[in-house]
Amino acid sequence: MTDVLLTVGTRKGLFIGRRRGGTWEFDGPHFNAQAVYSIGIDTRRSVHRLLVGGDSAHWGPSVFHSDDLGKTWIEPTKPAVKFPKDTGASLERVWQLHPAGPATPDVVYAGTEPAALFRSDDAGETFELVRPLWEHPTRSQWVPGGGGEAVHTVVTDRRDPEAVTVAVSTAGVFRSKDGGGSWAPSNQGVSAVFLPDPNPEFGQCVHKIAQDAGDLDRLYLQNHWGVYRSDDAGAKWTDIGAGLPSDFGFAVAAHPHRPDTAYVFPITADADRVPAGRRCRVYRTNDAGGSWEALSAGLPEGDHFGTVLRDALCTDDADPAGVYFGNRNGEVYASADDGDSWQLLASHLPDVLCVRAAAMG
Repeated sequence: MTDVLLTVGTRKGLFIGRRRGGTWEFDGPHFNAQAVYSIGIDTRRSVHRLLVGGDSAHWGPSVFHSDDLGKTWIEPTKPAVKFPKDTGASLERVWQLHPAGPATPDVVYAGTEPAALFRSDDAGETFELVRPLWEHPTRSQWVPGGGGEAVHTVVTDRRDPEAVTVAVSTAGVFRSKDGGGSWAPSNQGVSAVFLPDPNPEFGQCVHKIAQDAGDLDRLYLQNHWGVYRSDDAGAKWTDIGAGLPSDFGFAVAAHPHRPDTAYVFPITADADRVPAGRRCRVYRTNDAGGSWEALSAGLPEGDHFGTVLRDALCTDDADPAGVYFGNRNGEVYASADDGDSWQLLASHLPDVLCVRAAAMG
């Protein structure tokens, strides 16, 4: 089997799993007692880099990196992500660390709370505020979601390094076609059932976006009520939630190789945040949302209450694909066969906040 690196960010540190020859081994916690909300695995260069957004209750948030797969870590002497003084803002949390496409091997994006996008041109060692999004004319009308006001998702297009899409809680989807020089809301078709006008230009509570493996203009979106697909890079969205036990949830991930294939983890409701039907099941579509199937082989069969958060479901780039999720029960599950069957990798961890995985050979 392909060797895989699996990183698990929790409320109290980072755990690193390695699969070698079919056997998993874990170590950690790294960053003991720090909440790890964001992880990036940068495989674009010969020396792979791990990026971690840690949040210390005493020292505050920081971005660390490792070039030896977590054996040692480097924290810059000056904060890697810092709001300029004139903004009057201070960093609360780094929600997303996203290595961009292969055409720009040193570019890494950071999404933060307060809701802002930062760009690094030195592989994540220093970041600069993307001011056009921070100064967007709609910003004064953005409203924090339950987890705060944050840029929590960044999607880049490997065909065009100037194309960047972000999701903001709770302002919705914004797209840039000029490398961040300008931004436009991109929420047509996405509902905001909690607002007087359920179809606003912006203000949707988008939870996560994933890009299709085959058609890079095809995006999947998990909303605060609603699962959607776009076939034009986010210009318009179509509801694809029919066939799911609930269209509320936080996470969505795309298969790394198979077109039209994506995964979600349905949650009962915003007022009852447990797995839909109290069953631990991942749902997969193989036809871009035309239909969904429950994947449960190897998962708990009885009542289950482990909520999967927005960044706690992911795929690796192996073939067949590995699929992984962690939950707020401190459990981590893995599939080595595209989601057809599952095994428990770890239990009794702190709340799992994010997972990232990559094939290592």
